[in-house]
Amino acid sequence: MTEPIVVSAPGKVLLAGGYLVLDPAYSGLVISASSRFYTVVRDTLAVPPKQILVRSPQFIGAEWKYSVSFNGNEVLVEEILDCTPNRNKFVHYALQYTLKLASEYSATTFEEVLSHGLEIVAIGDNDFYTQKREPSSPSLTIASLSEMPPFCPLNVTLLDVQKTGMGSSAALITSIVSAILLKFGVVSKDEFTRLDSQDRVLAHNTAQLVHCLAQGKVGSGFDVSAAVFGSHVYTRFDPKVLEPLMRITGDFANFALVTLQPILDPTVPADDKPIWTSRVEPFQLPPLVRLVLADVAGGSSTPAMVRKVNDWRSKNPDDAKKLWSDIDASNKNLVKALRSLSILYKENTNAYERAVQNLSLLPPSRWETADALEVTRPAVQAFDRAHRASEARMGESAGVDIEPAPQTELLNRSIAQAGVIGGGVPGAGGDDAIWLLVLEPKNTAEAPLQRVERVWSEFKQRKVSPLLATESMEMGARIEQFNLVHGLEQAVTTENYATKKL
Repeated sequence: MTEPIVVSAPGKVLLAGGYLVLDPAYSGLVISASSRFYTVVRDTLAVPPKQILVRSPQFIGAEWKYSVSFNGNEVLVEEILDCTPNRNKFVHYALQYTLKLASEYSATTFEEVLSHGLEIVAIGDNDFYTQKREPSSPSLTIASLSEMPPFCPLNVTLLDVQKTGMGSSAALITSIVSAILLKFGVVSKDEFTRLDSQDRVLAHNTAQLVHCLAQGKVGSGFDVSAAVFGSHVYTRFDPKVLEPLMRITGDFANFALVTLQPILDPTVPADDKPIWTSRVEPFQLPPLVRLVLADVAGGSSTPAMVRKVNDWRSKNPDDAKKLWSDIDASNKNLVKALRSLSILYKENTNAYERAVQNLSLLPPSRWETADALEVTRPAVQAFDRAHRASEARMGESAGVDIEPAPQTELLNRSIAQAGVIGGGVPGAGGDDAIWLLVLEPKNTAEAPLQRVERVWSEFKQRKVSPLLATESMEMGARIEQFNLVHGLEQAVTTENYATKKL
């Protein structure tokens, strides 16, 4: 038996570019979060050869068993319905299409790996799910979240869980796909660790395919891109690249007629090969700036909102073009201002830190006219530009509650606090979550984050729960060591973990 293969992939927050990222003519700023999804793939004698057991131990009854039949590179993955009646389309699609791709590289390796059973365990950090508390329990804070054990059992089925909008499905699929490609030798560990390697691009393309097929449409792809590559300025791929494969959604029996390599592998030449046109420009938030997230107890249907916005755009092309161009300009200004701050930190760290200290005591409405010493003025002006650029919002032009009234009030109160650069509703918006960028001065009596948490705890129109996640300082998907991820081994090996009291 070989050592377990463990791959983690981060969640995401789309700070800028909601709706615009659906159009390859525009870009979006996506930040990968410190919260991660983990997939463990290991050999097991508890499962017969050519079978795969998939478990998600945080949930009650979350087990699925599959049989794998193959003839050459004709591969069919079928669910064995003796575990749970609740099918998991995301897991099934990830297995079917990733195993099919693996078979095209080496039939010998494919048969060798499946000569014994496999177990796949998928588990997510606490931030991906709303943490239920007793009504009498104190409100959650970032401090109390930090004290919670990792991978908390959720005591519910997967169908009943409430998600926080961190991109759990994209992180899940990215980690599963990458772990399977590593297990079957399609990508190497050495190459996968390189952010710019072709192996990582192959994992990205495969995860995009699986995610699109499982959702039944070609989405913008920024969530999968962030899970693979980390924080970056993202430009969408041309949806036509996946059109030939989208026609076979769910048609597993006839799927053997399709060859995936020419479409997904960037190193495979083909005269009529579709081209992946997505662009990834690495990005990192400037020093002493913290991404802060909150789960808002509301709820919105992203697909329905996207349909309404697209319908409005098609009926009002001139108005939409102007609105899209204005928001795109603000988004670019935000990226430019944040990048300039990172440069200013390197050029004069002391002056930058003094500017952060001073601005953390002032609401952003006063930054433009704030007195600043000659040495700190460049940083103060850059922070003010970032604040003003973050204020651009789509508004109500499309007739959609992209930012519902309670969200607007919550954001306005939060952004009015001293030391808050700006904020918004991530991605497609709605009544689900908010993000803020706050200053983190090294020495202060009361940090901006404390002021923000006080606003959230006192907000009456919605239940606002902070999340622990910040920006991930690591690359996107990465290979982990099983016994070095805190709490992972216990969660994977403990019987009846989903209902265990921690």
